Amino acid sequence: MEVAEKQFRNYDEGELIEVIKDNYYKMRTRQTVDYVQRMQKKYLTFDKPMHIWDAMEKLNNFVDLSDPDITLPNLIHLVQTAEGIRKDNRPDWMQLVGLIHDLGKIMFLFGNDEDGTSLKEQWGMVGDIFLVGCQLPDTCVYPEFNKDNPDMQNPLYNTPTGMYEANCGIDNCLKAWGHDEYLFQVLSNHPENKIPHEGMAMIRYHSFYPWHTGGSYRELMNEQDYQYLEWVKDFNQYDLYTKSVTTYNLDEIKAYYLPIIEKYLGKGPVYF
Repeated sequence: MEVAEKQFRNYDEGELIEVIKDNYYKMRTRQTVDYVQRMQKKYLTFDKPMHIWDAMEKLNNFVDLSDPDITLPNLIHLVQTAEGIRKDNRPDWMQLVGLIHDLGKIMFLFGNDEDGTSLKEQWGMVGDIFLVGCQLPDTCVYPEFNKDNPDMQNPLYNTPTGMYEANCGIDNCLKAWGHDEYLFQVLSNHPENKIPHEGMAMIRYHSFYPWHTGGSYRELMNEQDYQYLEWVKDFNQYDLYTKSVTTYNLDEIKAYYLPIIEKYLGKGPVYF
């Protein structure tokens, strides 16, 4: 994919920087092993049926407070990503991944401020993720916030491998709670899911910037993770560089993508 020269992911300038910094500070200081385990138990109930397109339309009311690049509703970002992938004639399953990759943010429909899963408090849904249970790397956005995470005072959690074994694989590590892991688990629980392994990795790890862009967590990676890295980097060029003020006719978009949704996820609801 050819991309125009433009500054993306600038966390030092702009009118929304204080909002973004506040979101990241809360995320970095409140996302602990205990918090992630509690959120998994609370939100991975798979008891809220919703059609994929209906869920997407809910994101027309959601603006990501962690994103310095765009302030359009998240639904528009999903369409821009999918259309960028489609323009490059990539496989239909990858177009679908582009269309739904942020769908986990619909947690805001049943979330709350305390969990960081509401429109007002988004630190439990959005932002670059990291691993909990091991040392926070300097490749995180605003690394100066790392020292304020309570787990970094715990000798079980504050080393490069922490509570994990070396080369255990990132699939086996606890990720900071957010829309990536939530959607991955929802789709993994969906019996009609036919999205290839590559696409599921793209969904699960596209916000894992300290890993796929920062180069951290190599001591925890296994052989499979290096394949993940190639897949996720391939996807992230579209996730990042398709952001613009461009909007689309949603009726035309729905007509094109609905058959692809049905091909890989079936015609019925997905249980969130």
